[in-house]
Amino acid sequence: MAEADIRPVRPLPSSGGDEPPLTVLSEADFLKGHLEMRGDGHLLGSFEGEIECGGELLVGPDARVTANIRAVHMTISGMVNGNIQARGRLKITTTGRLEGEAEVASLVVQEGGVHYGTLRVHPEGLPEVSASLLDQVPREVLLAAPPEPAEVLRSASPSLTKPLSASVGRVKRMWGEFF
Repeated sequence: MAEADIRPVRPLPSSGGDEPPLTVLSEADFLKGHLEMRGDGHLLGSFEGEIECGGELLVGPDARVTANIRAVHMTISGMVNGNIQARGRLKITTTGRLEGEAEVASLVVQEGGVHYGTLRVHPEGLPEVSASLLDQVPREVLLAAPPEPAEVLRSASPSLTKPLSASVGRVKRMWGEFF
């Protein structure tokens, strides 16, 4: 290649302030590893590993993320499998799905949004000891499929798996006495 064909790359113009950049993982992209973002981030593709976001993290509707995540604010519109720690708000949209532990300061779940796992909401702010939550669950457990709801019921109490028809009949008879 001739030297005339090689041109230096110029940085993008600054907005004038010290605003942190926006990090974007595009829809067709796949990234594996440890990702640290100073500002906001948009994950639209697939990611596997760990994420630390100094701003708001958006997981797009077609995104597939398997990661332990620390962020200030987080919006999930796609699939996230892993533990989350949000110092601010966690929002799960109608198309969002979270499978894993979550510790947040505030929570918004739109109708249709799904969360499997333990959720701890700390309106006064996250306690300092919670940082170890993300490191307590082995990666193999995070990647395992969640149990079916019927399996959870059977393991919790065998009496919960009885047919509902008998219970419904008793309730109807009891309420029938009052009306």
